[in-house]
Amino acid sequence: MKIVKESSTIDVEYEGRLENGELFDTSKEELAKKEGIFHEERNYEPLHVTLGQGMLIKGFEDALLGMHEEEEKTTKIDSQNAYGDKREDLIKTFPKDLERDKELKIGMVVFVDLQGKQVPAKVVGIDEEISLDFNHPLAGKNLTFTLKVVKIEE
Repeated sequence: MKIVKESSTIDVEYEGRLENGELFDTSKEELAKKEGIFHEERNYEPLHVTLGQGMLIKGFEDALLGMHEEEEKTTKIDSQNAYGDKREDLIKTFPKDLERDKELKIGMVVFVDLQGKQVPAKVVGIDEEISLDFNHPLAGKNLTFTLKVVKIEE
């Protein structure tokens, strides 16, 4: 029987939920449609990934270790093993530019050029300055994932 190991390449179906049960991500198209998070441009299929390459949050990867093909399980992942705690030092203020920033609204996600990379940030304050939150949207949240390993490559 094939077992998921630290360097396994696998296909895994998943659904991710917040503590209140709200679905925030899934590999299943029908579930995404049913729960109102469907995005037409998204490709819904099992996640194809090689473990140990830093592509998954720690808790997700840890939960997969030791699973076998067709096994399904639900696991709770605390914020430290997901996207980390929300950090106040990742909320930054910038001078307000009346022309550039006139369309901004609280809650919008904008992309900021930082050292040549486009980085997403949520607008959390608009006064004389603009306050942007660079934390991951799921930072500080405990998550629950239902995982099903559909294939383990040799």
